[in-house]
Amino acid sequence: MQLKTLEQRHLLGLKDKSASEITELLDRAAYWEQSGNKLDPWFQGFFVANMFFENSTRTRFSFEVAEKRLGVQVLNFAAAVSSVQKGESIYDTVKTLEAMGIHAGVIRMKPNGLLQHLAEHVKIPLINAGDGSNEHPTQALLDLYTMRKHFGHLRGLKVSIIGDISHSRVARSNLWALRTMGASVQLCAPESMRATELAEFAPYVTMDEALNADVVMMLRVQLERHEEKAFSTPEQYRSSYGLTVERERKLKDHAIIMHPAPINRGVEIDDELVEHPRSKIFAQMGHGVPVRMAVMERALS
Repeated sequence: MQLKTLEQRHLLGLKDKSASEITELLDRAAYWEQSGNKLDPWFQGFFVANMFFENSTRTRFSFEVAEKRLGVQVLNFAAAVSSVQKGESIYDTVKTLEAMGIHAGVIRMKPNGLLQHLAEHVKIPLINAGDGSNEHPTQALLDLYTMRKHFGHLRGLKVSIIGDISHSRVARSNLWALRTMGASVQLCAPESMRATELAEFAPYVTMDEALNADVVMMLRVQLERHEEKAFSTPEQYRSSYGLTVERERKLKDHAIIMHPAPINRGVEIDDELVEHPRSKIFAQMGHGVPVRMAVMERALS
């Protein structure tokens, strides 16, 4: 990778990324996946802080494995045992770690919009590990990587994103990146789970129409975020919008199933389909490491 400016080394989102930038990251991820070395210590002596102000399993550990494979010294920050509990702001926490000499920061947080403000006030690259309902760029990159690896291309693919669109940063990052790469996206969600501002970029379709796609991406139902519940029980949601065994039989022969996880088995997707031959769910998780190696390499270059 060529040397980057600080602005280029940030990864705050994919909405404004070009096809060439996305392709470069996917290509580097392929390089790292094909590398036979468990440890490629390119960045020995570098310190990176993983700052998670929200809980995480896949994203946090995937970043940590990626960083350690590159030889990075990893500082894992947990808000629950930090001065955040004493009232310290996210901004002051990041500035504190910057002052201590870290070379990059990986951040997951609840507020929308704060990450851009942070990036404008620090001199280290920041990587968005999920900010509110705004974006989750590395998840979308590993999703695109999974699709490209399976189909050999992204242009012309039809991708259905189904579920809680309104609260999904994954849906947004995938929408921006897939459109940029020449894929078409359609959305499917109950009325109460729609993000109406996205309708101009991708149409909302019925569940039957959503099954007519090359990629069917299910989203976790974030029922805890809904003040008014459109469905009284998980079973009711499954009946209307879940990927059931019966619906799976309607998919195209070549279609694949994806899910960013964590999974509500038996709600948005039947248990039998999670490890079905069509499913790429655990492959997605595995691809998170080389993708985040590429992102970290870009940040530290």
